Amino acid sequence: MTRPFEGIRIIDITHVLAGPFAAYQLAVLGADVIKVEDPNDPDQTRGTGSDRALNRTGMGTGFLTQASNKRAITLNLKTEAGREILKRLVAGADVMVENYRPGAFEALGLGYEAMSALNPRLIYCSISAFGQDGPRGNQTAYDHVIQATSGLMATTGTEEVNPIKFGSPAVDYATGTMGAFALATTLFQRERTGRGQRIDLAMLDVAMILMSSHLTSYLRNGTEPRPSGNRHAHATNSCYEAQEGLVMLGASNLRQQRRLWLALERPDMIKEDNEARDADRDREAALLADILKTRTAGEWEAFFQARHVPAARVRRLAESVLDPQFETRGVTHRHHSAPGVEGGFSVPLAAFKFAHGGPSIETPPPQFGADTDAVLSELGYSKSEIAAFRSERVV
Repeated sequence: MTRPFEGIRIIDITHVLAGPFAAYQLAVLGADVIKVEDPNDPDQTRGTGSDRALNRTGMGTGFLTQASNKRAITLNLKTEAGREILKRLVAGADVMVENYRPGAFEALGLGYEAMSALNPRLIYCSISAFGQDGPRGNQTAYDHVIQATSGLMATTGTEEVNPIKFGSPAVDYATGTMGAFALATTLFQRERTGRGQRIDLAMLDVAMILMSSHLTSYLRNGTEPRPSGNRHAHATNSCYEAQEGLVMLGASNLRQQRRLWLALERPDMIKEDNEARDADRDREAALLADILKTRTAGEWEAFFQARHVPAARVRRLAESVLDPQFETRGVTHRHHSAPGVEGGFSVPLAAFKFAHGGPSIETPPPQFGADTDAVLSELGYSKSEIAAFRSERVV
């Protein structure tokens, strides 16, 4: 069976993380994604990551993460010829994704109205920091700036040490995932209406959605979420020091806390409602802290999981990737080689499996402009025209 987006062409004029990640998720599900970069200004992720040798060759791990199954071309949209090439690309495409400052593409004559006139079935997705409208619409930001702006940083950390930025660029990845969802939704909608659509996706909006329960609570009664670190509202749902390492308990609901206390042979600590748990939290936490120091975190994980009580030893990434469960799930794909990259490397694939026609990777991340000639030839440009574009720095 074919994958869901085979036959769909996406023009990916995005850079850094959120935009490229959105297009990438459709690429692994079969879409033909053409990544467009300025010949004078490559995607900055080509020069970012932990491998400096790769950074110097424009194949940094930041780029490798989300570029498999894509084709790469260069196009100078500041030139009239470059804009005309893009228009020809978009005329035969299904989706265009861009994440430049709001108004930038309109100023070039490449905004939604102009492109939709060329291709009424086009899905035009604009990803920005704050959205296409509003008083902050023309401002720019990155993941960590949005974490600061949204209040997300203020909910992270401990009472003593806060605010703290997330360890991973979670807002970027969430925005990319939300973008992929929006693209899939509008493509499905187009099958029913025959019409294209404009998507206005803002990182700030995504950050607010990531705090949905906090947002509802605050808008109801003005209660702001406080940074609580590893300390949850319920003692049986928090992190503790073990004899060796840390163990995170996840006995969240009443049934699970009952099983936990029975497993620890303390039925006297079982509560019948959450208000009683709240009232006795300090006593529960002190008791659990003493008990959990009697075994290692790994031993407690095995003990509780065998009794259907959620719990885990706190691991580092180096340990997590060695977990047999990680290998079983196929979350990553191994490239044994790629142009511009010495040796093999692994990249994220998807966080889900299909019974058939699911996500897969066929081609490695492309070098800068590697597919320019091939794509322009597909558009009907001759070799002499392509040579002229190159000499004029159009591509």
